[in-house]
Amino acid sequence: MTNDLLIEKVKHTFQKRFESNPILCFSPGRINLIGEHTDYNQGFVFPAAIDKGIVTAVQKSKKSYCCAYSIDTNEVLEFSLKNICPIKNGGWRNYVLGIVAEIQKTNREIENFNLVFAGNIPSGAGLSSSAALENSIAFGLNELFELRFTKKEMIYISQKAEHNYVGVFCGIMDQYASMFGKDEHALLLDCRDLKATYFSIDFKEYDILLINTNVKHSLAESEYNERRLICENVAKRMGILALRDATVEGLLAVKEQITEEEYQKGLFIVEENKRVLKASKVITENDCKVFGELLFESHDGLQHQYKVSCSELDFLIDQAKKNPNVIGARMMGGGFGGCTINIVKKGASDTFIKTVTPIYFKKFNKNLSRYDVRISQGTHKIIMVKN
Repeated sequence: MTNDLLIEKVKHTFQKRFESNPILCFSPGRINLIGEHTDYNQGFVFPAAIDKGIVTAVQKSKKSYCCAYSIDTNEVLEFSLKNICPIKNGGWRNYVLGIVAEIQKTNREIENFNLVFAGNIPSGAGLSSSAALENSIAFGLNELFELRFTKKEMIYISQKAEHNYVGVFCGIMDQYASMFGKDEHALLLDCRDLKATYFSIDFKEYDILLINTNVKHSLAESEYNERRLICENVAKRMGILALRDATVEGLLAVKEQITEEEYQKGLFIVEENKRVLKASKVITENDCKVFGELLFESHDGLQHQYKVSCSELDFLIDQAKKNPNVIGARMMGGGFGGCTINIVKKGASDTFIKTVTPIYFKKFNKNLSRYDVRISQGTHKIIMVKN
């Protein structure tokens, strides 16, 4: 569904359910060109907002409770602003509750409200639909109640909501990229001080192609949190604040005090940070082939060192390596499913998909989904043009 159709659908649904005109906002998903699992290690990432995301409609309510409606799942959440707590297996509901609860912790006052949302970004694809939803709610409530949060304050509200109400101890990359995205630019983000440098993205004779495995293994969230804990423990053993500060020499110095698994995960973070910085350099030099090689190297580390890949993702990367029209590819997102990002020669994407799809189906009994995305604007209020 196009963004224009999505906006009209959300607006019309809100008006029909609540008989009032809402504030509308759009919050995009994101791709991450390179730099996976480095954000919660206070390292470097290289993401960009995309032209798919979440549209949220919000307006004050005259009733004594709040009501949120998910168009995509056809589910309703009604809740009081008093004594908010997470819902077991609450899914999207906990994102809504988490944002409200984290806003309340800042001593800003909000009133009862109605909210409707829908998206054209697939859940579980590694495109950060969760951050898009969080940011859209935070941004919408900020507009509605004139809370005067800065964008930086809002992304921390989104992150804390995911930590405290969803139980995923994510870094800040997804929320930042979704909120601060810029048309046709990726951003080199230092996740320690949140300083970002924008880079114009033009792959010349190549396109960005996302291929969704259409799998999301159930261990993803628990394994994600375990990886974060391992990294924190290794950093503590090294006497540093975060693995952002680690070196190969420093890791070798404590290798006898940690397991081989811990050593490899620490080494991956060190090497991935170096790849991100190198990638930002070769982008300015328009060296697409070296950039592609860095993507292949990143996936190799995610597969063999950090061990967050899966057979479906690895299969697609192997197919990409065999194809002369693909100069780079890797898994993208937290892992254990979701999308691969591929840098494919212009005009060759259709053939690549047609080649890979039947053999993927034969091996895994699943179809692939293809996404052609454009690097786009971050979270913003939708201004409806009157006819």
